[in-house]
Amino acid sequence: MRGSHVGWRGDMAVRDRVQEMRSRVVLEEFRVCNVHTTDFPGNYPGYDDTWNQDTFEKNFRVDVIKMAQDTLEFDMVGIDAALANAFRRILLAEVPTMAVEKVFVYNNTSIIQDEILAHRLGLIPIRADPRLFEYRSADDAEGTEIDTLQFELNVKCTRNPQACKESSDPNELYLNHKVYTSHMKWVPQGNQADLFSEADAPCPVLGDILIAQLRPGQEIHVLMHCVKGVGKDHAKFSPVATASYRLLPEITLLHPVEGDLADTLQRCFSPGVIAVDVVNGKKVARVQDSRMDTCSREIFRHEELKNLVKMARVRDHYIFSIESTGILAAEVLVSEAVKVLMGKCRRFLDELDAAQMD
Repeated sequence: MRGSHVGWRGDMAVRDRVQEMRSRVVLEEFRVCNVHTTDFPGNYPGYDDTWNQDTFEKNFRVDVIKMAQDTLEFDMVGIDAALANAFRRILLAEVPTMAVEKVFVYNNTSIIQDEILAHRLGLIPIRADPRLFEYRSADDAEGTEIDTLQFELNVKCTRNPQACKESSDPNELYLNHKVYTSHMKWVPQGNQADLFSEADAPCPVLGDILIAQLRPGQEIHVLMHCVKGVGKDHAKFSPVATASYRLLPEITLLHPVEGDLADTLQRCFSPGVIAVDVVNGKKVARVQDSRMDTCSREIFRHEELKNLVKMARVRDHYIFSIESTGILAAEVLVSEAVKVLMGKCRRFLDELDAAQMD
């Protein structure tokens, strides 16, 4: 009986170690363990990792943590790293937007060369819903109202006749000496004026982006064509400033940490991760919010603490942070990225069906 009891406890210990390998990335002093993906059939005896839709739907969830107009933080739980990274890459490179593609220069007497000016204009984010437009054909030189937006920039710098003669401030001496995105005027094509109201008319996301500086006699007059595109063709079409994810940190205190050691432990982590309470007149450390940790592993520099704390990351819990350029709201970008991913899956399944028929 004693032997069977010891054997049972040994089996449980093995299963616990295996479960940790499957679900946690462990941060040790000189290495990071369990970084490889192991969720495939036959990798571990006794675990059935075959695909099951019911199991996936039960474990998968999305939790919105913070949401503003241009920023979004949410948790995506129950997926593999490959799927999380695919979602991130789609946000960066495959959600379409509108951006300046062609610049027709009628007059440019500023010190900025035509090519540099065109490059600057191309990188200005344009607030226009790309879902209302079609992709422009490569052999279409002019474009139409269904695939092209036009903007005109026509600014000339002159002297201010009312400026004080003793002044040396360019803002007082010159008029229109700074060219901003607010100078860009939308030129409706076809029935575009009927599709957009004055409130939602296409325009640059921000009106105070500096394009160029002029001096009296210099002017810029250009016509811009904006078309629909994706970030994998050019970065100017990318709808996000940043799109990243990280695994949820998990910090476990293996033994009580008390006294001055509790303050040392608190200083080893980011603010808000470790809290120090006073219990019966004694300082006691506790984990307050593992999510705020940056996993710096500062704890391993202290011999008296390194064996009291276990640092890990939950393998299937991804914290996404998205910052939109302002073209579309961050939550809209997420839904559009999901649609792109679903379209990829449908095409893949269609290819499989076609291959089976052949």
